[in-house]
Amino acid sequence: MSDAVKLVCLACGQANRVPKAKMADAPICGVCGAKLADGAVAPLDPATLEKSARTDDLPLLVNFWAPWCGPCRQMAPEFAKAARSVGTTARFAKIDTQDHPDAASRYNIRGIPALVLFHRGREVARLAGARPASEIEAFVRSKVGLVH
Repeated sequence: MSDAVKLVCLACGQANRVPKAKMADAPICGVCGAKLADGAVAPLDPATLEKSARTDDLPLLVNFWAPWCGPCRQMAPEFAKAARSVGTTARFAKIDTQDHPDAASRYNIRGIPALVLFHRGREVARLAGARPASEIEAFVRSKVGLVH
């Protein structure tokens, strides 16, 4: 089924298949109705992160952050801006390492903010520290060959 994109709903964890021709139409989850790829940053839990990183056909950039982290809070609007710019060609998500320390341990996160890029079932690259939107977007595009 090469004319479809596999995406895990970041809200409920359900796997979905979306026709490539429908990706620009802000597809929704067949179970919960949440948007699957709309240029927004989605909060994750560890189980959904694991499933999405393993299953998704679109690149997934995950921001490991914590609410007490000043650089994390400073970068949040830039991360959201980059997500809007990339649109439906990649998905952006965040996981709170304070609420989910097991996720930070599982992915060997040594400092935050930390960006980890997953694509087609594997980790592709990492970027440490707070970055402006332009650098985040360039990082994603260069690592997975996205066309602007």
